Amino acid sequence: MWTRRHAVQGGVLLAQDAPRLVIHGGAGVEPGDLTPQEEAAARAALAAALRAGHAELVAGKPALDAVTAAIVALEDAPMFNAGRGAVFTHDGRNELDTSIMDGATGRAGAAAGLHRVRNPITLARAIMERSRHVMMVGEGAERFAREEGIALVDPAYFRTEKRWQQLQKALRDDSKPHALLSDAPAKAYFGTVGAVALDAQGLLAAGTSTGGMTNKRYGRVGDAPIIGAGTWADDRCAVSGTGWGEFYIRTAAAHEICARVRLSGDSIARAGEAVINRLIPDAGGDGGAIVLGADGSVAFPYNTPGMYRGWVGADGVPHVAIWPDEKLPEP
Repeated sequence: MWTRRHAVQGGVLLAQDAPRLVIHGGAGVEPGDLTPQEEAAARAALAAALRAGHAELVAGKPALDAVTAAIVALEDAPMFNAGRGAVFTHDGRNELDTSIMDGATGRAGAAAGLHRVRNPITLARAIMERSRHVMMVGEGAERFAREEGIALVDPAYFRTEKRWQQLQKALRDDSKPHALLSDAPAKAYFGTVGAVALDAQGLLAAGTSTGGMTNKRYGRVGDAPIIGAGTWADDRCAVSGTGWGEFYIRTAAAHEICARVRLSGDSIARAGEAVINRLIPDAGGDGGAIVLGADGSVAFPYNTPGMYRGWVGADGVPHVAIWPDEKLPEP
């Protein structure tokens, strides 16, 4: 049985509840976006991802293993904008980005512009653990994936009809006489998946994976693969973000949340609220995040109509939600 214990970090005594896993399947979902069947499938996929990550934690595995397992499950679920359910670029391709970070060591791995890696988070992990680099992109990243035995698929694997029709609508909107590049609908930016975990040793990790934004051009890269923007983990705090990536990059959102915890002594909830619901909207963006502290505290800040989210603790019972009126049990 997992027990509550304490650890000293930076001279501060912190109570720890371990293990714990928190996930998101993206901010920006709105009432009316989902049929009842789609909503039920999304909730089941969130619960399955929580169970997959939790199994690693109860086996005594590190937080990195839980984050990887949970995100693989989300990448395999076609209802989320990552892996199998990735959105299409302007040119009709699926282009995947990802990152992972170990809070205990500060090591990180990231990849962007992927077209054939079935589970991008596994490549981020391999880059972190088996290369001298932090980030790889495009053809070079996929060459490394091949050398390391990471599963590759035909690009057609990522095609889903729903995402294809979303691109067709975006292209039609682009063709309207009044359309400007800056008029891209905000919802085009949403759908990232992510996980943060606290393991039995009290150590944290975070990871994020995405298909980017619908109708994106010119090799655009958002915040998901950028350490400090979409993903961050240290010895006190772990974050995975989801939203309008340009603004998460400009504010270094994931790092900023944890910096407020580390330097200002803010709680997880206060730091997440300040960055996601004040700093980013003030800059012109929106979105959400999941935040997990080394003391076991959890926060789900977001400012969109809904956000796929959930957590599981030592008892192994998954708790999932989508809409703002759903109150998740307190961790």
